[in-house]
Amino acid sequence: MEHLIQHFRKDEQPFIEQVVGWQHEVEDRYAPKLTDFLDPRQRFIVASIIGQYDTLKIASAGLFEDAERQRMLIYPTYYEPMEEDFQLTVFTIQYPVKFVQLRHPDVLGALLSLGLDRGKFGDIRVNDYLVQFVVANEVAEYVRLHLTGIGKVKVHVESIKETEPLLQNEEEWLEESHTVSSMRLDVIISTVLKISRQKAQALITGKKVRINWTERDTVAFELQEGDILSVRGSGRIKIMMTEGRTKKDKIRLQIGRLTQKS
Repeated sequence: MEHLIQHFRKDEQPFIEQVVGWQHEVEDRYAPKLTDFLDPRQRFIVASIIGQYDTLKIASAGLFEDAERQRMLIYPTYYEPMEEDFQLTVFTIQYPVKFVQLRHPDVLGALLSLGLDRGKFGDIRVNDYLVQFVVANEVAEYVRLHLTGIGKVKVHVESIKETEPLLQNEEEWLEESHTVSSMRLDVIISTVLKISRQKAQALITGKKVRINWTERDTVAFELQEGDILSVRGSGRIKIMMTEGRTKKDKIRLQIGRLTQKS
C-alpha cells in the first residue's frame, strides 16, 4: 500500500484514507459499498487502490452517457451489481427560454445553495430549453421540494419520465499526442495551447487554471494521469496517458482536448 500512496499527491491523502476505509468495510461486512459522486481523478484513485485486491471489484454509473461524475460501487466478487444499486435520480426542469438562458454554473450554484454536499450531485446537462441533472436518491425528495428557483427564474423540478431521452453531451474530446520535457503544469499548458512558458505561467499565477475542479496557482505543479485541467478562455485538457519516454528522454503524452460541438 505504501508504495502505491507515493504515486498520489499529499492533498489526496484524506481521500485515499477514505477509500481504504471503504475497502475494509466491504471486506468486513462482505457487502457492497456505494460512494457519493466522484470525479474522474477520484475514480482513478479508487480503481488504483481497489485493483490491488482480488476479492473486490468496482463498477460506476452516472446515468448520462460519458458522465463525468459517477457513483462507484465497491463489491465482493460474488456480487452482481444492478442498475438500482447506484441509487440515482434524474430530474428535469423546463424553463421559460424566451426570457432567460440558464447555464451550467447557474444550476450548480442553485443546487449547492440548498446546503447539500457536491458529492450528492452528478452531471448537469443544459440546452436551450431544458435542464437535466442527476442526484443521489437519498437527497432527491429534498431537492424536488426545495429547488424552486435558479437565479431569478422560478423553476419546477420533475422526475424524468421513462420515455424521455437524456440530453447528449454537446462536447467532443479530441485526442492529441505530444512530447513534453516534464509533467509540470506550465510545460503542459505551454505545449498543448502552443503559447510561451511565460504566458502559461501568467495564466497559472493569475488563478485562471483549475485542476480537477480546484484552483492551482503553482507553476511547477506535477500533473498525473486522469487529471482534468480547465484553462479559462481555452477550454479543457484531459491527461489521458503517459506512454513512456523518447530516446531524448522526453515524455510521450496522450491528451484529450475539449471542443464544443456547434
